[in-house]
Amino acid sequence: MAALALRALRGRLLRAAPGRAGRGLGTARDFPSLEEKPQFPGASAEFADRLEFIQPNVISGIPVYRVMDRQGHIVSPSEDPQLPKELVLKLYKTMTLLNTMDRILYESQRQGRISFYMTNYGEEGTHVGSAAALDDTDLVFGQYREAGVLMYRGYPLDLFMAQCYGNASDPGRGRQMPVHYGCRERHFVTISSPLATQIPQAVGAAYAIKRADASRAVICYFGEGAASEGDAHAGFNFAATLECPIVFFCRNNGYAISTPTSEQYRGDGIAARGPGYGLMSIRVDGNDVFAVYNATKEARRRAVAENQPFLIEAMTYRIGHHSTSDDSSAYRSVDEVNYWDKQDHPISRLRHYMQGRGWWDEEQEKGWRKSSRKKVMEAFEQAERKPKPNPQHLFSDVYREMPPNLRRQRAALERHLQHYGEHYPMELYENRRRRSRSAHPNTTSTS
Repeated sequence: MAALALRALRGRLLRAAPGRAGRGLGTARDFPSLEEKPQFPGASAEFADRLEFIQPNVISGIPVYRVMDRQGHIVSPSEDPQLPKELVLKLYKTMTLLNTMDRILYESQRQGRISFYMTNYGEEGTHVGSAAALDDTDLVFGQYREAGVLMYRGYPLDLFMAQCYGNASDPGRGRQMPVHYGCRERHFVTISSPLATQIPQAVGAAYAIKRADASRAVICYFGEGAASEGDAHAGFNFAATLECPIVFFCRNNGYAISTPTSEQYRGDGIAARGPGYGLMSIRVDGNDVFAVYNATKEARRRAVAENQPFLIEAMTYRIGHHSTSDDSSAYRSVDEVNYWDKQDHPISRLRHYMQGRGWWDEEQEKGWRKSSRKKVMEAFEQAERKPKPNPQHLFSDVYREMPPNLRRQRAALERHLQHYGEHYPMELYENRRRRSRSAHPNTTSTS
């Protein structure tokens, strides 16, 4: 029976007509013998009569698309997105507000007020330029340096602070590391620490959107370091073969923690990998907010209209340390950092543009910087005063209905706190009070 089934399967395969170029199997009579073209199912190409390897160093690099120069002048008027003043001001204010929040939270970690932080210095243009080009319902999968996307969508400062402090107002109940934001209402999927895990997840979400015919897109952010992970390659391939409406947005900021790009890869960056997977690809100046906007807008439009994946490589620079656990002076010079901070910063570039249009001046700059710092400090002070989440939340939001093993663990924790509560600062936690060792010694309450 097995032999008969195998012969039947072989017959069906031989009778199958070829699909797209390079796909399917056919009989010899399907291909005219005089037509000297490769008929291999795995690629579409021509024959070559010379032995010649493709050398990466002789292939011209993919160009960097830009709209503005470093002084804020439009290079090509036909590429100017002609954004209204109100939108440009929103872009600028979001970038500067993020910059102010970064400075305050970075210093708060240095003072021991929060446990960890990651700044976005120098990469603000990649955040707001792409966020402005999306529809509000487009699904966002971030890595851990996309706070500006969430801020642009209206996520309030007090919730940014609550998440970093892990207080009772944090929607995640303090169960995530700082800067691991998430918001269902703003279609921003909660960030995961492991590198690149969001890439295949984003592809799965995009495939579901395609199946539902929902006219939405998914955007997935990651760094060039994460692009070396196996999950990135799997995600790219799935997105292409399943024809998913997704925009892969790579922030190439020069370093994967302490590893420079010169030690990460030998090819022409990340955008050059796209064609090999069948991804429409482009490289943009990530410090040019208009270039980022144009590229993301068009990629998003075509991803939805054509059910195709797109890859954007945004070239930028990480001015800050990787995180508060890192000292970047150990692997790069101060002069290198100062160059990007002073000579090619996305915030200063957009400010030059607005000043050239008469939309912004020094007086407005001083006023906005002062008022935005006040807003951040007010949210910061409120976050410090709020209690920590009730320890009972250690066990919630795992299952829809709490299973017996978690109920037993919760009861055991409660007994422990009742017995040894005097040794813990329970007054810092929501709906808790310090209990003496003798109080209710036999209770097993889990309230």
